Amino acid sequence: MPTTATLLFDTRAARRIDQEATAMLGGDGYVLMQRAGAAAWRVLRERWPRARRIVVACGGGNNGGDGFVLARLALQAGFDVRVVLPEGVEPRTPLALRAAADYAAAGGTSKGFPCALDEADVLVDALLGIGLASAPRTSLAALVEALDAAQAPVFALDVPSGIDADRGSAPGVALRAECTLQFIVHHAGLRTGTALDHVGELLLDTLQVDAADYAEHASPCARLLDASALGQWLPPRLRDSHKGRSGHVLCVGGDHGGGGAVLLAVEAALRSGAGLASAATREAHVTALLARRPEAMVHAVEDADALVPLLGRASVIACGPGLGRSSWWGAPLYRKVLESALPRVLDADALNLLAEAPVQPGDAILTPHPGEAARLLGSSIAEVQADRHAAASALAQRYQCVVVLKGAGSIIAAPGELPCVLDAGNPGMATGGMGDLLTGTIAAMRAQGLDAFQAACAGALLHGLAGDAAAGEGGQRGLLPSDLLPWLRRLANPPSSQAVS
Repeated sequence: MPTTATLLFDTRAARRIDQEATAMLGGDGYVLMQRAGAAAWRVLRERWPRARRIVVACGGGNNGGDGFVLARLALQAGFDVRVVLPEGVEPRTPLALRAAADYAAAGGTSKGFPCALDEADVLVDALLGIGLASAPRTSLAALVEALDAAQAPVFALDVPSGIDADRGSAPGVALRAECTLQFIVHHAGLRTGTALDHVGELLLDTLQVDAADYAEHASPCARLLDASALGQWLPPRLRDSHKGRSGHVLCVGGDHGGGGAVLLAVEAALRSGAGLASAATREAHVTALLARRPEAMVHAVEDADALVPLLGRASVIACGPGLGRSSWWGAPLYRKVLESALPRVLDADALNLLAEAPVQPGDAILTPHPGEAARLLGSSIAEVQADRHAAASALAQRYQCVVVLKGAGSIIAAPGELPCVLDAGNPGMATGGMGDLLTGTIAAMRAQGLDAFQAACAGALLHGLAGDAAAGEGGQRGLLPSDLLPWLRRLANPPSSQAVS
């Protein structure tokens, strides 16, 4: 992984870094609070330069203290500022009390909710920060709902209120911000799941604190992958390359009615750089698949024994797209794949078969969506989505292999590896067949020599970036998996590899 990758932290580590940095500053936490308020004030002025009327919603903790600092700076700059607190809430921490006192000394006033919010040009959310432990209480929830219903844009400090900074879920009401400014570190929960619909534009101000200085006591819990990471896994090809060096992907699937799924996997493998790609499928699909993609080798496989010679010629197996779970076709083929020593990518019904009879599948990459993840864990979709980081980790540990937990902010986890979160993909990709495409893409990365974790990261990132590029051409709604195929090829050849490929 490149050293420039964005590191993500949980709230425990964030608090530890804050404590360590405060100690380095002589023990006065108000220094960092003033820096946070000043940083937020700068962002507000830059993003909303015409705003003159500002309402700052402050909680009783240190996030509220950040809001009081911003409010004081805005007041001293001549702006129309009002601080609003949830009913029955007053500043309670020493730092928040100090910030509130400085705001009052500057002539600032505050009032409890309910009160009018409609006259504001910008609403600042400084209610909870990383302090959310459960669903917001009644008084706080009422203010969150009112802020969310107001016409003015919401600017959240550190974390939109109601969002869990570790899990990315919303246990109760949650605010939808237009912009969120994180302090010191990037929060892991804001990059996946429900949080992505609430954070708006995500910014970071380190407050002059380098998290790397405190790595001994506060380690990151994940790493963010964006387009800049792709080139590390896709180096220039040698001039004397041949197809054997890029591997042979065998796609197993396509029961009756599922021929398109295995075709998408094969096409993705080819467009992502596999040297060879084969399909083991029902005889009824052979002609159509060859007509659509003559570069693929398509084999009629009507029983598991017919799969054996094909396994002997492959380097990676992609099993699951359109496979079905029939006891006379899909299930026997799946079992034959598990008997093989080849690296494999398991998706769709291969995952459902694994959930029915759990085993550790060896050198495998699992690519479940939340429903499949819930079946694999014996839990519910709601439980998976409530803590996607924990679900991905639990899957990797239970099955002792690499896992790509799909969805908004896909998470790649594996035993002994720092998990990765994708900063790629869009809602237009929530359509049938996208997972089949991902299966072929990851299998192609594995066939080209990457280890399982690298292949999962590279393939998932390439797939997400291709989806973003395709959506950029014609929009998200109506996006088809096949729309990504040209982009898989283009993006699999980053500038550093195009010159001599």
